[in-house]
Amino acid sequence: MSELTELLPSRAPDCVNRRLLLYGFRRMAAHGLNDAHAANAMLSVFGRSYRRPLVLLRALAAELSRASERKLLVAPCCCPRTTVAEALFVDAVGTALTSPHEAHDSLAALMGVRTCIGALVSAQALAQAFEDLGRPLGA
Repeated sequence: MSELTELLPSRAPDCVNRRLLLYGFRRMAAHGLNDAHAANAMLSVFGRSYRRPLVLLRALAAELSRASERKLLVAPCCCPRTTVAEALFVDAVGTALTSPHEAHDSLAALMGVRTCIGALVSAQALAQAFEDLGRPLGA
C-alpha cells in the first residue's frame, strides 16, 4: 500500500473546474493532443466556447512536452488520486493568475528546468480562459 501512496500521494481536486483541467491533461498525456474525449469534455462544459480552453490546454501540454527535462507520470483518467506531477500541474495553472512567481516555480519543478516562461504564459492564458468562461480555477 505504501508504494501506491508514493505514486499517488494527493487526492484529486475537489473543485470541479480543476477536475476538468486534470481530466483533459490526463487524456492528452495518454492519448495525444487531439484526443476526442478531452475535446468532448470541454464541449460539454463550455458549450460553443469550448475551443479556446481546449486549444490553450493543447498548447500548454505541447510546451510541457517540448521543454521538460523530466518524464511526467500521469494516472489513469478515472483515478481519484493524483501523481506529484499532476498536482503540480493543476496547482500551477490554478495559481498562474494570482501568484505567477509561485506558478513559475511549480512549473519549473515539474519540468526540471530553471526557467519556463513559455509554460507560465500558456498556463496564465489557460487559467484566464477558464475564468472568462465562468469556470475559475482559483485556489
